[in-house]
Amino acid sequence: MIILAATPIGNLGDASPRLVAALEQATVVAAEDTRTTQRLLQALGVANRPKLLALHDHNERQRAADLVARARDEDLLVLSDAGMPTVSDPGYALVAEAIAQGVTVTAIPGPSAVVTALAVAGLPTDRFTFEGFLPRKAGDRGRALAALAAEPRTMVFFEAPSRLAETLTTMADAFGADRPAAVCRELTKLHEEVVRDGLGALAAWAADGVRGEIVVVVGGAPAREVSQDDAVAQVLALVAGGVRLKEAAAEVSSQTGLSARDLYQSALARR
Repeated sequence: MIILAATPIGNLGDASPRLVAALEQATVVAAEDTRTTQRLLQALGVANRPKLLALHDHNERQRAADLVARARDEDLLVLSDAGMPTVSDPGYALVAEAIAQGVTVTAIPGPSAVVTALAVAGLPTDRFTFEGFLPRKAGDRGRALAALAAEPRTMVFFEAPSRLAETLTTMADAFGADRPAAVCRELTKLHEEVVRDGLGALAAWAADGVRGEIVVVVGGAPAREVSQDDAVAQVLALVAGGVRLKEAAAEVSSQTGLSARDLYQSALARR
């Protein structure tokens, strides 16, 4: 089988007993960076020295079929440099190929920068979306953020420290300077820091430069003030487009703050 294993995102103490046991038993490991994996083995006191195969963004699609074939005969442990493979890290193409070929895929859960940042940001956690890294080019980044301006769920982004100030400024332009957000820096590490404020203030704070691994958590767009009649019309428009009535009512409810049950009943009566 293929075993996706989460590795510490900064604090070695977060390595699970299951991860250590898997490293002790592994005969072959597909690693995002084999040097990082060698250091991890040494740091965790793992005596086993499995065969290390590089699996990164530049070779994953070419190597996926061969690695899946290998996983038919022996377990293949898959590691990224930090956190869970496939989450803004290599592994997705490998998993897709394994599923297509009928090879079992399982996971050893563990540290996640996404969930850790979401938990400490102080923003709503009941519904969220992970957006990963934004485009590097300013124009593409601006368009991506403009498309998210009305997103009602809390949003989680990864960003390089060198681009943080520019990204926060673009976010303030797209979402509004007062939109609540949190910059989570060096999570689980010695110099962990979480700065919470509006996007405009955070952009000013980051202007002099910020170091470390960065996760940005941004509050969702506030519910729009829409009349009951207009909201029901939105529900019916979604239904006309093929969405089930119950789902359409729930979607409009999440955007407006109006009762999903009332929207459902009103739309049902109007139909």
